[in-house]
Amino acid sequence: MRSFTSKIPIGLIYSRLLIGILLVGLSCYHVPHYGPLAIGLLVVAVLTDVFDGVVARQLGISTQRLRRLDSTIDQVFWLLVVGATYVACSGFFAANSLQLSILLGLEALTYAVSFLKFRKEVATHSFAAKGWVLVSLATLVQVCLSCQSGWLFQLCFWVGVLSRLEIVGILLVLKTWASDVPTLYHAGRLRQGRAIKRHKLFHG
Repeated sequence: MRSFTSKIPIGLIYSRLLIGILLVGLSCYHVPHYGPLAIGLLVVAVLTDVFDGVVARQLGISTQRLRRLDSTIDQVFWLLVVGATYVACSGFFAANSLQLSILLGLEALTYAVSFLKFRKEVATHSFAAKGWVLVSLATLVQVCLSCQSGWLFQLCFWVGVLSRLEIVGILLVLKTWASDVPTLYHAGRLRQGRAIKRHKLFHG
């Protein structure tokens, strides 16, 4: 029984990959009622992102390897979501190409900094990044239903920019690679060799 339950977090993580692939397939085939279907799948995916870590911590298996896998799958999932949304609502991307390019560029920058400095992917799971996921979800709901977004996308853009810049700051401040660093302040404490308090619900 223990062996089965220990696989639940991994199953939740990989379920996001399957959801991302399914979203791309649904958008490419232009299935009827794509918008509501996509919203439902996105909500499920975000819930798995929340509970994979919660379950892992409850089971005592929230290892560095698992957190790195979580971050990698998250990255692939959101790229698939972007691809699916582009197929379904290409006009939205054309209208906001500059800001979307900036967000993608900053996301790439975080991974470049992490790999160049630590030879590992980003796994900070910061509070700001988690907030951006929620704002992104709300924006995607609006885009899926209407293929447009106004002030909500602007909010998403600025939260995304600030959260990516904070992650770059965290990576530059850290002396050694670490996962689950809530804020830049916490990165400073780790650099000084001091312990940090991580939220038991959101961080390992």
